[in-house]
Amino acid sequence: MINPWRLATARLIMTPVAPSDLRDLIALKANPLAFAQMLGGVRDARQTAEELAQDIQYWGRHGYGIWSIRARAGGHFLGITGLMHRADGLGIALRFAYLPEARGAGLASEAAAAALAFGHYTAGLPRIIAVARDQNHASRTILGAIGMTEESTFFRQGIELRIYKSERQPNNE
Repeated sequence: MINPWRLATARLIMTPVAPSDLRDLIALKANPLAFAQMLGGVRDARQTAEELAQDIQYWGRHGYGIWSIRARAGGHFLGITGLMHRADGLGIALRFAYLPEARGAGLASEAAAAALAFGHYTAGLPRIIAVARDQNHASRTILGAIGMTEESTFFRQGIELRIYKSERQPNNE
């Protein structure tokens, strides 16, 4: 059976998160080098399992959500990326987190670009944002590399956050 939500890039296979990803997600979300800067910080196994259940339901409701990212060569887990409504009302946001050993090879940009294109041209989302800490230069570089532009800044708990945006171009529809 063909999964319309499965994405493939030159080096990656992206599939909606599933129960079979739980062990990898626990490792990712418990790793402070991977998840400390995410909203809510690191998670324990229970929190990760609860989020996985919510993420699976989210896919069913919206037709987009969080993908598990695996290497085409070998199939090992690298991280996650996806599109989710932000609880603070800022909009639908591109999110990503990678294991430290998966960084530095352009994989995050490759997956984020695929997720952004899916959001605009498959899910039909006209506007997608991303939020990154001012000091998170790696994430900000990725967002710029995939064509997102800085829109504004705000502060949460004394931390400066930057909002990036991407808007679907009418001539590409």
